Amino acid sequence: MYPSLLSYNTFRINATCREFHVYDSIDQLVSLLPQLVGQRWLHIGGGSNLLFVTPHFDGIVLHSRIRSIEVVERTSDSVLLRVGAGEDWDAFVAYCVEHGFYGLENLSFIPGQVGASAVQNVGAYGVEAGDHIEAVETIDTETGENRLFSHAECHYAYRSSIFKHECQRRYVVTHVLYRLSLTFHPVLTHTAVVRILENSGLSPDTADAAALRHAVVEVRRAKLPDPHEVGSAGSFFMNPIVSETQAQQLLSTHPEMPHYPASNGVKVPAGWLIEQCGWKGRTLGRAGVHPMQALVLINLGQATGSEVVQLATAIQNDVKQRFDIALHPEVLYIH
Repeated sequence: MYPSLLSYNTFRINATCREFHVYDSIDQLVSLLPQLVGQRWLHIGGGSNLLFVTPHFDGIVLHSRIRSIEVVERTSDSVLLRVGAGEDWDAFVAYCVEHGFYGLENLSFIPGQVGASAVQNVGAYGVEAGDHIEAVETIDTETGENRLFSHAECHYAYRSSIFKHECQRRYVVTHVLYRLSLTFHPVLTHTAVVRILENSGLSPDTADAAALRHAVVEVRRAKLPDPHEVGSAGSFFMNPIVSETQAQQLLSTHPEMPHYPASNGVKVPAGWLIEQCGWKGRTLGRAGVHPMQALVLINLGQATGSEVVQLATAIQNDVKQRFDIALHPEVLYIH
């Protein structure tokens, strides 16, 4: 009987694989590498950013349980933490807030593991993980040797890194080194977060990190389904970036369109585009669009990966037809 991956993907797709291996140390990971030679293989963390499109992955799946949080350096104004890739991300953020290590508060309540934060460059409410990553420790799957990537070598960009693209099948992340501040500098660019603070009787100028974390969690709980109750992968699509010219053309016909400056153009919220196409709250087969957040696709129960892809494709087609904007999945399709 093939191993089930139901507990290892937040979309709750009932997929299987040929072999499944859990490891809790670098030595155990290295011992597994000979089995990967000439084989299809996949490394997964919490499975919060992938979709098993087919019911069976005919290959080997690896899963990290390297769990540790170590203070390796402390200066007058910062701390450097070495964190195991198998640590739960939100538990790590909570640990940082409790110990006075600041910078990750806005990334609270994001599902997944620490290793995935370095691969995906997770981000929310004006902060990205890559902003605070100093280096990433990996194992070269071809040689079994340690390879340290500096921040610059990680090539961090919007939901992107070298580990997600050109090095995806070469290196496995084992530890992430986070440089965090010992002084709290809140990032309050999201109006919903500020509103929660104010409704709690707190001034954004005087709220502490714990209050900011609580506000972020409340906003996410209000907008996003609990992955323990409803299968999803959080934000399904990346927010598209269009040219200044296209943005002005769109604003001439849709003056209410939200838009934000980006380094290479103008960012348009994918959720707004999807909602304008009438998809918010709609279903297609056993997959649907979350009624509170159009950017989130959900498993209504027993959905297959191909049903989710059919829904995503229909949404992409409608957005392209109406706005001439291509939506790209943030979620990795696994065939």
